[in-house]
Amino acid sequence: MFRRAGNELEVLLVHPGGPLFAHKDDGVWTVPKGEAAPGEDLLTRAQIEFEEEVGFRPEGGLHWIPLGWIKQKGGKIVHAWAFEGDLPESFQPKSNLFEMEWPPRSGKHKLFPEVDQARFFTGETARRKIKATQVPFLDRLETATKG
Repeated sequence: MFRRAGNELEVLLVHPGGPLFAHKDDGVWTVPKGEAAPGEDLLTRAQIEFEEEVGFRPEGGLHWIPLGWIKQKGGKIVHAWAFEGDLPESFQPKSNLFEMEWPPRSGKHKLFPEVDQARFFTGETARRKIKATQVPFLDRLETATKG
């Protein structure tokens, strides 16, 4: 999701939830994403993941801009699309939960949100916050929205 603030684009990024990312900021934010099943339509999966990770369903006839794909450090391929929109002023992220053993080797399992924050960032701030391997998505969005 992106919006325009004057002549500048602002992009929505999400911060991963859970204790491993609680005190990390720069370089860990990401586009909302998830795993597609073999043969599943990637745009449809992206739309579902956006709603599941952000907790907001965009309405109306949106124009989805394909941003291609990147390969993350761990080898995971991420496909992305963008659309222009905004969140309501009262918005609070509400994502799916995941379970993990915490503290490690304690035998105790806790639930954590997949995403604990969702915020709009402009230009250089977005480039600092997002995972380095996802920066090409920002470049492609800027190119696609010029003019």
